Amino acid sequence: MSTDTKRRPEQVFEFGIYTLGDIVSDPLTGVTISPKQRLDEVVAAAKLADELGLDVFGVGEHHRLDFVVSSVPVVLAAISQVTSNIKLTSATTVLSTIDPVRVFEDFATLDLLSDGRAEIIAGRGAFTESFPLFGYELDDHHRLFAENLHLLQQLNEHEIMNWKGQYRSPLIDAEIAPRPLQSRIPLWAGVGGTSETAEKAGSLGIGMAMAILGGSPERFQPLADSYRRAGAVNGHHSSDLKIAITSHGYIARTSAQALDDLYPYYLNYFNAIMIQSGSPYQLSRSDFEQFVAPDNALAVGTPDQIIEKILYQYELFGHTRFMAQMDIGGLPYAKVASAIELLATEVAPVVREEIARRNKIKS
Repeated sequence: MSTDTKRRPEQVFEFGIYTLGDIVSDPLTGVTISPKQRLDEVVAAAKLADELGLDVFGVGEHHRLDFVVSSVPVVLAAISQVTSNIKLTSATTVLSTIDPVRVFEDFATLDLLSDGRAEIIAGRGAFTESFPLFGYELDDHHRLFAENLHLLQQLNEHEIMNWKGQYRSPLIDAEIAPRPLQSRIPLWAGVGGTSETAEKAGSLGIGMAMAILGGSPERFQPLADSYRRAGAVNGHHSSDLKIAITSHGYIARTSAQALDDLYPYYLNYFNAIMIQSGSPYQLSRSDFEQFVAPDNALAVGTPDQIIEKILYQYELFGHTRFMAQMDIGGLPYAKVASAIELLATEVAPVVREEIARRNKIKS
């Protein structure tokens, strides 16, 4: 990691990318890269994003052979040593099946190694393999998540913990070490569509990261409303109730190129999800083009098209962060890197300037 500790100033609106580290065969070549190469590319993408001035890099957690990242803090710690400014977050930590004390200690260590750049997005997760792997009951996942999220927040506040819950042993004058470099590690709840989680995040006064992976973004407005309403009822200031939007995305110079580049890889991803769910549905090219239409959430297109989508969603949600997953379905790294560059150099500056202008008018 660079010894220069001078950090970039906070942006009025943050941009980031995230990866789940999936390992799938390239649908055009049939080649499947090794786990080693996949991890190298994850680190390279983070380094590039940092060099280009993006604000956040996220890594998701899975416990399957078709994903390379099961230990998110380890991967982020490696990234911390080749980056200097970019914030490093889980995307997400599956909090229902991991001890919150272990989570906090790992991310506090990451915070020290990264000079205060660690964050946590905690969620329920879209996959269930971690439940039998770590000895938890799937039927308990709602209660596990709620209890663990509350405990994680308390660990962030206190060096010495006394606590008793239903699903782990009590903490009696427990020393929680190490302490992070930041006074508190920024904590977000990942929400895919559950109002219960949105309300829990608001009641705790932590951030909410909404995964909008398809369809009309308007359907997520009730989640944002529930989040802010719960925050206000529990005495949290509106400035502390931050919303992030996460989405699949890809950017190219022309709309046709963006569609042509991504479609076979998105189909690759989509088919894998459908096979897992047991659904026979196949995604046609016309279906895909509808997914990326102006009134749908998938962030695929030219820089101008992505700018329009982000600004439209900003009017809906008033969010302060946008993060895109660009390496979906085995998309080659060269294309991922090109899309990251366009996000950083052509989308982010325009969006930030326009949001700053709108905020100035409102004030």
